[in-house]
Amino acid sequence: MSPDDTSPARRDFLRKSLTLIPAAALAGQAASGAAAAAPGHGAAAARDYQPTFFTPEEWAFLRAGVARLIPADERGPGALEAGVPEYIDRQMATPYASGSQWYMHGPFNPDAPKTMGYQLRLAPREIYRLGIRDAEAWSRKQHGKPFATLDAATQDALLAQFEQGEAQFEGVPSKVFFALLLGNTREGFFCDPVHGGNQGMVGWTLIGFPGARADFMDWVERDERYPFPPVSIRGERA
Repeated sequence: MSPDDTSPARRDFLRKSLTLIPAAALAGQAASGAAAAAPGHGAAAARDYQPTFFTPEEWAFLRAGVARLIPADERGPGALEAGVPEYIDRQMATPYASGSQWYMHGPFNPDAPKTMGYQLRLAPREIYRLGIRDAEAWSRKQHGKPFATLDAATQDALLAQFEQGEAQFEGVPSKVFFALLLGNTREGFFCDPVHGGNQGMVGWTLIGFPGARADFMDWVERDERYPFPPVSIRGERA
């Protein structure tokens, strides 16, 4: 489920995640085979941000959840330090979150093969609202506490239950909720900072991604770390 924060599995998880994120979210295409973990550095806190979509209780769950999916370790900051919660909250104000870019008419067949596309009547905003509500209810049922107050090992165990569909949710399948949370966490960790996540370009620095540089194609086939720091769409440098 979530990467082991004490082994190279975290590095491999983040490198492989890059292939699952739309190029538009990354503002470029990664150099194949050249990414490697960045030298360890301190996990600076993300900037202060007040959510506009999530309630305080939902915000506490979101911050705790993404912190376990990509935890900070000796290799660098994690999702929380990179501002992933801000990225997700800001995405909730976009057409993506309302499902306006998707085909959202029936018939709905949740049991259809994945090749048939998205099959629920719920948009991302609804999945988060119902999913966090049900995740908190499951956490209280299993452990008597809100998710954010549990220790890391217990949080990991609950996230694994969500991922495997073992948790009994009422409003949305737990696997669907987990998949959305994990996908948005990856996006927020690797997006251009203009979208609120990847603050300080820590995600790009970790994997050696050059960001929005105009030209780095001569490095694509080299099995070497790209020698220059990443650059954001706004021209910021790590």
